[in-house]
Amino acid sequence: MTESIDEELPEEESYFERIELFVDPGQRPLRIDKFITDKVANASRNKVQQRITDGEVKVNGLSVKSNYKTKAGDLISFVMERSRKDPDVIPEPIPLDIRYEDEHLLVVSKPAGMVVHPAHGNWTGTLVNGLAYYFKSLPELPGNSGRPGLVHRIDKDTSGLLVVAKSEKAMTHLARQFFDHSIQRSYLALVWGEMKEEEGTIDVPIGRGLKDRKVMQVYPDGDTGKSAVTHWKLIQRLRYVSLIECTLETGRTHQIRVHMKYLGHPLFNDSVYGGDKIRKGTQFSKYKTFVQNCFELLPRQALHAKSLGFIHPVSGKKMFFDSEIPADMESVIEKWKNYVQYEK
Repeated sequence: MTESIDEELPEEESYFERIELFVDPGQRPLRIDKFITDKVANASRNKVQQRITDGEVKVNGLSVKSNYKTKAGDLISFVMERSRKDPDVIPEPIPLDIRYEDEHLLVVSKPAGMVVHPAHGNWTGTLVNGLAYYFKSLPELPGNSGRPGLVHRIDKDTSGLLVVAKSEKAMTHLARQFFDHSIQRSYLALVWGEMKEEEGTIDVPIGRGLKDRKVMQVYPDGDTGKSAVTHWKLIQRLRYVSLIECTLETGRTHQIRVHMKYLGHPLFNDSVYGGDKIRKGTQFSKYKTFVQNCFELLPRQALHAKSLGFIHPVSGKKMFFDSEIPADMESVIEKWKNYVQYEK
């Protein structure tokens, strides 16, 4: 059983969760059903309206009607079903980049742009749909239906390595390694700004945002969120950006992306956490054009799950896998290297 995080899949938990939303001072008035639908990933308009009709949606402790318009400072609370887990995965003949396979597990390289498993808004075309076609049947963790074989995952727009279990024994053993944080994982990231140190550790809790539950945020006071630890070291300084390697002790949702934003170095072209704008550099039009060209070459956050190490669940052998940087990210890194050299 694993922790409820992004790289490690959710532990068995209640089908419902209590949600609290704060209305930002700058938020324009909205019908409460639309406000909730916009903020909560698995909340359909009909589902929210039914909750309101049943008196289960409270604003500042009081029930309201669907036409209630939110006001700055409102505290909205309600209970909602957790995101749908669909056990009926549709097998699809999707090409898989398999780097290793035996009778117990396989290691696959996921391209950027591919969702790992079926979920709200992405029921087909995922890695799991491809795995279902390739294997016909795979084990599932308790409370993790619809995600056969998976013991961890990476974001849609992050590329890199994943290990997939082919047997119940392998799944339980691998899941335990993730839970114990004994899995070795390294990521390459291109971030905005020049790192002042050669290496460092970010030990700051992460949790869902109070204003928007679709994004994550840090909680430096430790009053909420879950423990999150990221180690980083500098690979190369490229004047206005830096190439770094990150290793994870934990695997919270968007952990590297959120932690680097917290340091003031958001990932290059990370649209969710502020990296899709020029954060460092000059105001010259030539520079702006250069950065825009880089954004077009790499239309995603510059993050790659490069290596993965674990103990084989049956043989006990230490396994380690490394992967090449994908072409889109490599091309942008090379452009920055050339740009810096030209400026000298």
